[in-house]
Amino acid sequence: METTFATIAHIIKGRRTIKPSTMNGNKIPNGHVASILELADWAPTHGLTEPWRFIVFEEPLQYCAQHAEIYKASTTEETFNPTTFANLSSQGNNTSHVVIAYQKRGDLPKIPKFEEVIAASCAVQNMLLGATALNIGAFWSTGGMALKPAFAEHFGLGAEDSVLGVIYLGYTETQPAGVRKTPIEEKITWNK
Repeated sequence: METTFATIAHIIKGRRTIKPSTMNGNKIPNGHVASILELADWAPTHGLTEPWRFIVFEEPLQYCAQHAEIYKASTTEETFNPTTFANLSSQGNNTSHVVIAYQKRGDLPKIPKFEEVIAASCAVQNMLLGATALNIGAFWSTGGMALKPAFAEHFGLGAEDSVLGVIYLGYTETQPAGVRKTPIEEKITWNK
């Protein structure tokens, strides 16, 4: 039991946000990505609704081109920023895979939507921990158009579905130090 706990603690404490620009462009085997997604499938779920869904891009530049075009189509000539368009077009240049994570609303209306979002977020955390265990860098992004209605519409999401973000996966030599600003003792109240 202690060995299992120590292994899990090591993976959780070792998980870091790895920016796509620090990834090296080497390809992750699809089998590893599938294994990470299988871990996502074991997130907790109220009523067994399993609300997590994933769209996987094996070619990140295909995703980036679509992301940039969604931005372009959603702006006016006055608000269009060529730098933003260029950044969205190239954000995944060094990544191996891009995964859009979203919550698909279940068919049990008694379960509040926020519980479905929480369950799907747990699935994303499982992905991030699985990536860490395989020495794969991951970046969970909600930037660009990810949280805009045009993004969800482009990818065919339903009216009650929610994009949770875009996960960029890739190998990296970068391993930032872990930081917590507030001691754990200040975050816990023990009642007796």
